Amino acid sequence: MKTDAEPVKHSLPEGVPSGKEYYERSLTVALLRARESTMRRFKKYADAHNLSLPQWRVLRALADGDPLDAGTLCQRCVILPPSLTRILRAMSERGLIQGVSCQDARRHMVTLTPAGQALFETLVGQSEISRKEIDAAFGPERMQTLLDMLNELRDLTEALPASD
Repeated sequence: MKTDAEPVKHSLPEGVPSGKEYYERSLTVALLRARESTMRRFKKYADAHNLSLPQWRVLRALADGDPLDAGTLCQRCVILPPSLTRILRAMSERGLIQGVSCQDARRHMVTLTPAGQALFETLVGQSEISRKEIDAAFGPERMQTLLDMLNELRDLTEALPASD
C-alpha cells in the first residue's frame, strides 16, 4: 500500500544535532560501539572454554586470591544480583569457584578453586595477544589516558544528582 504522507519532522532542543550526526556523536552509542568492538576480540577466548563474558569478569575479580562477597562481585563485575546468583551457581557446578566460610552468615563469600585459577591463567595468557595488539594500535599512553578519563567520567556521573 502506497501512501503520500510526508515523514514526521520532530523538533529537537536548540543545539542538539539531528539525524546521523546526533546518533554518531552520542556518548552512549559511542561507548556501546567501543565496548562491542573491543569485546569481540576477547569473546573468542571465553567461548573456547565455554565461559560467558560475565563469568570471565567474575574469574578476573577473584583472581587476586581474596574471597569476595556477592555484593562486591556485583559492583566490581557490573552484574546485577539475580544474574550473579546464576553465574555463581554455574561456576560452582563446573568446579571453578567454591564457597568460603564467613563470620557473617548473611554474606556469601566465594573464592577460585585451583581449576578456576588455572582457567583464569589460561585465559589471560591467550587474551594477552589481543590486549597487546589493541595497546599497540591505540598507543599505550593514549590507552592509559582513555582509562583514566573513563574512570573519571564514571565517578563524575555517579556523583551527579539523580535525574527524574
